[in-house]
Formats: sequence, structure tokens, C-alpha cells
Amino acid sequence: LTFSAISYLADIWRGAAPAGGFLDCLLYLSFFPKVISGPIVLWRDFQPQIAARRVSLDGFLSGAERMMLGFGKKLILADVFGACLAKMGDNVDLPTAWGAVLLYTLQIYYDFSGYSDIALGLARMFGFSFAENFHFPYRSRSITEFWRRWHISLGTWFREYVYIPMGGSRLGLRRTLWNLAVVFALTGLWHGAGWNYILWGAVNGLFVLLERVVREKAWYRKIPDAVKWAGTMCV
Repeated sequence: LTFSAISYLADIWRGAAPAGGFLDCLLYLSFFPKVISGPIVLWRDFQPQIAARRVSLDGFLSGAERMMLGFGKKLILADVFGACLAKMGDNVDLPTAWGAVLLYTLQIYYDFSGYSDIALGLARMFGFSFAENFHFPYRSRSITEFWRRWHISLGTWFREYVYIPMGGSRLGLRRTLWNLAVVFALTGLWHGAGWNYILWGAVNGLFVLLERVVREKAWYRKIPDAVKWAGTMCV
């Protein structure tokens, strides 16, 4: 809700989209498919669809199919993985512990991407088309690529309203690294006001900064994709 409200005000102030009427604003902030857990839709992407949207049988059926895919991810995969993890307890051997890591990795993805599928499908049934929120993130070969594939709408919001207004990558490498550090510090705080989330944001930010520094180096480009993928998954 907060991010949507900021997007509404910022896009109007920038001239990226006109202000809506009271009901348009209320619809944007409270549109129930996205309001619980995203995706975070920008006002400039939502506003043109209010009047232009068309509900059709094909769109309704396509949205229902996307919803079923999301329910499958959530109920058949994520919830089953979560039930397995709940039964493990604390006293497990090393192979079981690594199995738990793998299960949690899959659970958190299928849970969140499944919900995103449900939200996108519901929106499509009402005639709205929102951008994808996940794009095969576990295929990533770097943390930078991972954050272009995982919770895409969150990354888009931070890029539009934090990273670019601070200068983005236009003011030299040192300023770019600082801007990225600020974005990931805020990303950690957004997930929760605890030291574990701050540390989590710092770890992700650190690897993004390192990748930005070395990505053009010849030795980095020569590293096999399989090794880059394995390193990314370990992080």
C-alpha cells in the first residue's frame, strides 16, 4: 500500500501519468488481487488500463488458467514442501539438513511465485494486464541477474523511485556502487525491521557491488556458466 501510494504521487509529480479521480485512486490502492502480496504495480502502468480494459471470455479463461497454475504451485508444491520441513525437527544429520535447505529454497519460490500467478490471473479476469513478477530466478548466473528475475516488481519500484532519482549509473562507478548499496539496504529493511533482514540485504548488496566491479574483467567472463550458477545458488 505504501509503495503504491508513493508511486501514485511520484508519477503524477513527474508527469508520467495524470491524476485519477477519487474512485480511480481508491481502485489502484485497494485492487484486491495485488494488495495482499504484490506484484507492486506502478500507477503509470495501472492508470491507462482503467478506462481501456475489456473483459472477454478469452481473457477470463486465460486468467482462470493462470490462477490454477498458481494454486498448483502453492498447494501441491509449496505447502507439501513446508509440511515436510515442519516434520524434520531440529536434530537432523548433515544430508537431511542440506535436503531441508533445498526444500526451503523450493518452498519459498513456489509459494511466492504461485501467489503472483494467482494475482496476475485474477487481474486478467477483470481485464487488467500486469507485468510478470518472476522469471525463472533459479537459472540465474549472478546475484545481479537473480534480482532481475526474482520479485521483479519490487526491483522495478526501487529502480524507478530510488536508484534512478539518485543518479543511477550515470554519475560514474563510485556513485553507482553507492546507489546500489542504498537500494539493497532499503530492500533489506523493506522485508523486515530486524538485524537478520539488514544482514540479508547487505549480503545481496555486497555481491551485486562486486559483480558490478568485475563483470567486464576478462577472467570473470571466462568462468564457466555452470560455476557462476553454482556460486549464485550458494549465496
